[in-house]
Amino acid sequence: MDDCNLGPSDGKSVGVTSKTSEWEISQISPNVQIQGQTRHTWNMADASKEVVQVALHSNGRPIQADLQVWIGPDWTPVTIHAKSEDGSEYPIQTLIGTRNKAANLEVMNTGPYTMPVKAAVSYAIDPLANARDDLANDSTVEGQYMEGGSIHNLAFAPNINQLQILLKTEGKKLNARVELLNGPSNVKASLEVFTNNGALNSLFVVFDTPGAGNAIVVKNLATLEYPCEMYAKASEVETVNSDGDGGVNWGQ
Repeated sequence: MDDCNLGPSDGKSVGVTSKTSEWEISQISPNVQIQGQTRHTWNMADASKEVVQVALHSNGRPIQADLQVWIGPDWTPVTIHAKSEDGSEYPIQTLIGTRNKAANLEVMNTGPYTMPVKAAVSYAIDPLANARDDLANDSTVEGQYMEGGSIHNLAFAPNINQLQILLKTEGKKLNARVELLNGPSNVKASLEVFTNNGALNSLFVVFDTPGAGNAIVVKNLATLEYPCEMYAKASEVETVNSDGDGGVNWGQ
């Protein structure tokens, strides 16, 4: 059966395979509603797969959540703190690696009880399952080297409706935050990652970027000796045809 049914006693949802390579939350997996100050865990037990697709939405309220991968009883190789001002307009969309091990992925809603979150978690399918490597190896994308403590700002055109961001290292720890801004100091969504290996657990984020005036700010929160690389590419671009009709082109 392809549903995220709760186990008989452990309260975990089984790890299913996504039905979409995009971000329609209804197709990623059966949705789980997580109330404020509660958590839900998915059992990602297929060691032949490595990339897990995570989407968090709300009915328009803010999102505050911690995403963690657990391998074994006491090892948490990656933690992501996620926030969104409006989980309907700016959902949280990310890929998380399990290092090809049986793992549990936990979503903890750290917001108050008045801010429930709708979550979908599943193994990603192609081409999304290879999106991290594809972006890092894309000859049309120039990576930005960032020393520890540095900040990089990226403005982009208003016709970009969706943007992919990748942060990775050569194997050292990764401690960085990426923010989507709309206007000065107006943070719409942010994800902060900490992992002991930014090659095995890079941060891959897909931001929906409606309207104009959007920008990305990336902060390497680690000390000087822990650099990272940042890659960015539009994945949905709105175009205007010669006859004046609008359309959407999806990046590959």
